[in-house]
Amino acid sequence: MPRKSASSLKPIPAFKSEAEERAFWKTHDATDYLDLSKAQRVTLPNLKPSTDSISLRLPAHMLEGIKNAANKPDVPYQSLIKVWLQEKLEKLEKA
Repeated sequence: MPRKSASSLKPIPAFKSEAEERAFWKTHDATDYLDLSKAQRVTLPNLKPSTDSISLRLPAHMLEGIKNAANKPDVPYQSLIKVWLQEKLEKLEKA
């Protein structure tokens, strides 16, 4: 795709709200407004991933085993469950 010169880029309109901006970008191509060849990678160190709470019913013996496993490295059992689930997801993605 040929690059557009800075003079051929359209000006980004002023938005009254985030909802208005989202609606705009759903129907417009960013390459008409931005020179993406000049984009830089950024890191957002303080950004925390969003989380959802779930209710999970486990047999008592299974929960007890998880809590015992979490006590060895002295981590909260919920954190250990998240680590195990993440490891499993990564393993599945590689397969």
